[in-house]
Amino acid sequence: YMDTDGDGIGDLPGIIERLDHVASLGVDAIWISPFFKSPMDDFGYDIADQRAVDPLFGTLDDFDRLLARAHALGLKVMIDQVFSHTSDQHPWFLESRQDRTNPKADWYVWADGRTGPGGQRRPPNNWRSELQVTKAWQWAPEREQWYLASFLSFQPDLNWRHPEVRAEMFDMVRMWLGRGVDGFRLDVINYISKTSL
Repeated sequence: YMDTDGDGIGDLPGIIERLDHVASLGVDAIWISPFFKSPMDDFGYDIADQRAVDPLFGTLDDFDRLLARAHALGLKVMIDQVFSHTSDQHPWFLESRQDRTNPKADWYVWADGRTGPGGQRRPPNNWRSELQVTKAWQWAPEREQWYLASFLSFQPDLNWRHPEVRAEMFDMVRMWLGRGVDGFRLDVINYISKTSL
C-alpha cells in the first residue's frame, strides 16, 4: 500500500490514489491483504475483528471509497479472509478462554491434556505448529485446558464443527459481499477441518 498519512504504513487511501495507475496496466482485479482490526503480530493475519478496518489502514468509509473507485475503473476487488483462526485478542476468544461454560466456550478447539511423570501437564497429542518449531497446543490456566494454535501461539483455531461459528463467519462474508467486494482469497482454508482428537 502507499502511505498517505506519513506513519510509515501503507493504507487504504494510498491504494485509492494508485488505482488509476493500476487500471492503466490492463489488470482487471486487485487483491488486498488483511486490513482488519488486529494486534498486527502476524501482519494482520491475527484478526481481532473481521468486520472492522484497523485504524492503521483507514476506515470503513475509506474501504467503501476504494470499492467505488475500483469499480468505476472496471477493477474487481478481492480481499483476504482468514477462516481457520483469530487473534487471541478477539472478543470471541477472550470470552471462550474464561471458563468451560460460557456461550462461546466451544467456539475454539479446546482439549484436556495428558498427565506426565510427576503430574506434569502435557498437551493432548504431539501435533506441531506450521510456523513455529514447537507444539501446536497452548495452555490456558483459566480453563485448565489446551487450545489448538496451528500456526502461531497467539492465533487460536476456530471450531468449525460448531454451528454458531459457521453462521457467524458466513454472516461476516455476506457483510463484505453486501459492501461490494467481488471475491475472496481464503487463507489456509484447508485448516478449518480438524482430525478428531
